[in-house]
Amino acid sequence: MTKRERDETREERIAMEIIVDAYGAEEQAMGWYYYLEDKLHFPFRARCIQPRSISPLHAGDELILERLAPADECLHDVFALATWHGRVMGFPLAQLEAMAADEETLEAIGDWHYWVERGYGFD
Repeated sequence: MTKRERDETREERIAMEIIVDAYGAEEQAMGWYYYLEDKLHFPFRARCIQPRSISPLHAGDELILERLAPADECLHDVFALATWHGRVMGFPLAQLEAMAADEETLEAIGDWHYWVERGYGFD
């Protein structure tokens, strides 16, 4: 069961722009990586919307996202980098919402959240 209802506009964008011609998990991951790299306009302020066991963030924590993690770090999940307590760290994009970002950034993050919330993964 998925948490999010099907959105035909997002489905079309994902199929025709993000993972088009992707054969296998690594190509899907790279499709997402290059889409997000193109659409996210860093830096921008973000807030943690859900804690995750792999992240030190608590719900409501705020940070400035600086860039995507390197591509080889995003083969199973997408991570954005931010300086946290004096150290540059990667945070799962799925646990973050943009607080101050342009429309293209908001749409791209929304696309990633949609993908994750629908239970999709890299096949």
